[in-house]
This record gives sequence, structure tokens and C-alpha cells, in this order.
Amino acid sequence: MRLIDTHAHLDDRAFDKDRPALIARLHADGVGAVTVGASLDSSREAVRLAERHRLIWATVGVHPHGAKYVTPKALRELEELAKSPRVVAIGEIGLDYYRDLSPRDVQRSVFADQLELAKKLELPVVLHNRQSTDDLVAILRKTGRTHAGVVHSFLGDLVLAETLLGLGFHLGVGGPLTYPANAALRDAVRRVPLERIVLETDCPYLTPVPHRGKRNEPAYIELVAAEIARLRGVSIDDVARQTTENALALFGIS
Repeated sequence: MRLIDTHAHLDDRAFDKDRPALIARLHADGVGAVTVGASLDSSREAVRLAERHRLIWATVGVHPHGAKYVTPKALRELEELAKSPRVVAIGEIGLDYYRDLSPRDVQRSVFADQLELAKKLELPVVLHNRQSTDDLVAILRKTGRTHAGVVHSFLGDLVLAETLLGLGFHLGVGGPLTYPANAALRDAVRRVPLERIVLETDCPYLTPVPHRGKRNEPAYIELVAAEIARLRGVSIDDVARQTTENALALFGIS
């Protein structure tokens, strides 16, 4: 396994027509993938996929968009799903004040509940943060412990990067690194420790250049690694080796 895509949505409908072929390409290319739960349904499917394929692992959780649907029963089911040995994190959890598809107070409450679940199960977390940094950081600090995990689709500058690193998180870096407008992101990725970066696609979304506008897939993770290598003046093999080691350690994958 040369590379790991730490954030994929392999259950997405965009892959319904060719999912077996896509997974076969993963194995052939030596690319591992963490397929991420964003609802109860997608968490169930993530676990099913991970239990069938040796280079796929799963997370379980409810995205902030769906926070208004989370009940105590749903949290209990997440806990049961997380007992699978193929589950490596709780996520995708967090806050989203951009779309506000769930009330903000409900988002905050459900986020805190899922952080507690991760603490109970001793699992890292996969965080979603969109225009909600202040509240996200406040909740993380209020828990009174440093969480292990990854900030999915990190798009901030060096100051935000250092804040999140100080809270114990890795930065999930994906296709937006290749977009011309994201100069502050490229500066941050150039300067933070490579030991705190993991690669991701968020496929089928956030496709890197030169495929932007088309469906994203885990194979394109190499384009993200290549851009990091270019920014830091190192080889792509160095980036692949270090980010894979980071992901293995973070998610407890042997």
C-alpha cells in the first residue's frame, strides 16, 4: 500500500455503475481508502464495504447537515457499528454554518455527543468545519482533552493550521490544494510539519486539477501528493511514504 486516501465516499451514487471496477483499481494501484460515514445509512454501507475489502476501512458518524435527525437510538447504533474492527474513526462530524441545514444549537449538541462517543471508544475523529471555526474550537477545548483526529478538507491559512495542530489534529489535504485561488492553503501546506498531513480526495467531490469538474476517485490522490511534493521541494515518494505512515498511525491500521 503506497498511498492512503483518508476521506472517500465510496458509497456515493456516483460510483453505483462501476464501484467494483473502482475498488479493483485501488488494489491494483496499491491505494488504501477510508470510506467515511456521513449518516446512519452511509455509515452502515461504509462498514459493509470495509468488511469486504482488505484495503478499505470505515468511519461512522453523522454529518452536521443531518444533526437534526440524530436521536439517542441513532447514537446507540453508531456505537454498535463502531465496534467493527474495520472502523477506524468517528466521523464525519462537526459544524457547518455555511448551509445551516440543521439548527446551529442542534449541530453543537450532536457534535459534542459524537466527540464523547469517540472518547468512550478511544477512536480518533474526522472533523467537518465550514465557516464555524470559533465554535468548533471552543467545543474541542471544552471537552478538556486533546483529541486525535483529522480536520477534513482543510482550507485555512497557516494561523488556523497551527491552532488545529495545537489541538492535536492532523490536516486532511485534498484537491483544493491544486486550485489557483488557494494561495494561503498552499503556503500553510508548505510550512507545517509533513508528519501532520494526511491525503484525501473527498471523492466523488473536490476533484484536483487537471480533472476538476469531473468525478473524483481515490486514484487521483497521487495528484495531491505530487502538489505537496512540488510545494515542499521533495520527492513524491517522500510524501507518499510519510503521509501513509501518518494515516496508519492516526487510524491504528496495522
